[in-house]
Amino acid sequence: MTSSVPTAPAPPTTAPLAGFTVAVTAARRADELTALLRRKGAEVVAAPALRIVPLSDDQRLAAVSTELTRRPADVVIATTGIGFRGWIEACETWGMAEPLLAAMRGSRVLARGPKAKGAIRAAGLNEEWSPPSESSAEVLDYLLDKGVEGLRVAIQLHGEPLPDFTAALRLAGAEVVEVPVYRWTQPADTAPLDRLIDTITGGGVDAVTFTSAPAAAGLLQRAHTLDQRSALVNALRGDVLAMCVGPVTARPLMAHDIPTVWPQRARIGAQVRKLTEELPARFPTLHVAGHRLRLRGHAVLVDGAVHALSPTLMRLMRELARRPGQVRDRTHLLTCLGEDADAHAVETAVARLRTALGDAKIIQTVVKRGYRLALDTDECSR
Repeated sequence: MTSSVPTAPAPPTTAPLAGFTVAVTAARRADELTALLRRKGAEVVAAPALRIVPLSDDQRLAAVSTELTRRPADVVIATTGIGFRGWIEACETWGMAEPLLAAMRGSRVLARGPKAKGAIRAAGLNEEWSPPSESSAEVLDYLLDKGVEGLRVAIQLHGEPLPDFTAALRLAGAEVVEVPVYRWTQPADTAPLDRLIDTITGGGVDAVTFTSAPAAAGLLQRAHTLDQRSALVNALRGDVLAMCVGPVTARPLMAHDIPTVWPQRARIGAQVRKLTEELPARFPTLHVAGHRLRLRGHAVLVDGAVHALSPTLMRLMRELARRPGQVRDRTHLLTCLGEDADAHAVETAVARLRTALGDAKIIQTVVKRGYRLALDTDECSR
């Protein structure tokens, strides 16, 4: 008979985004992105920064589709899955889908990315080529390398004109037909977006996610309308991480010198994985009173366990951790507690913070001077 040796239970694993608040600005797939972030432990605040308006009843789209049926394009470029599907669906309502698809079967069809490729195949067509980078610039380079002089090129727009793209094709001798399937505009109800801007500028989020360039531009435009663009830009240049799905999405932010991060592959799942790497890495581990401390947006991890803090206590903790091991005097700490705080408020707040962290020894009182984090000896010597 064999005897088993009891094993100690495994320490609890902390979700990588536990203690962080992340903003979602997407109009499409916002629920999917929110679910992924919450699965990683984040608190999520969401407000669409734009609204997608289909142009299924637009006379211009109908006219362009009719013209492409009568005079098929040599090349058709699908830039987005939703846009290409919306184009075909709109034509179905007008009884034009079959003639249009029949005309496209004689065209060279290019897809900007996998979603556009999927929409092309769902329509019964086959794509000639799709760039691995999902970049419009790479599609343009491909066409210019092949040569477009004398060709009729139809490009499905994705919410806004592509003046540089179309101008380059025309300069190379192509006849360009723009297909406006949908457009971006501000949300019908801007109140949630306004609250989100207030939350970002007030330091209430740790990261803002962007899944499209129009969403990034829409957030900046709405902040400008509210006379808060300067405050928003400063927040995104400072403590708030701008997490984009790809470099194209980042362009409106980069135009304002906002640092941006994106994954190698422009996918929502990859975006969330990149965020789980980038955001925690901004906060180093502190060895204090025999514990491992890591600050998060609205919590402190003590030996991996999440200790949620109120905004006031979090400000106090951040100030103590700003120069760990150094004494922060009471007068300085008082500024973290608001204008109405009195002289005894610091002692009360420190007592509450000690209780919240679970070990009073984490914060050391220095008589007649103030308070400091009780860094371990090895940590202090570094």
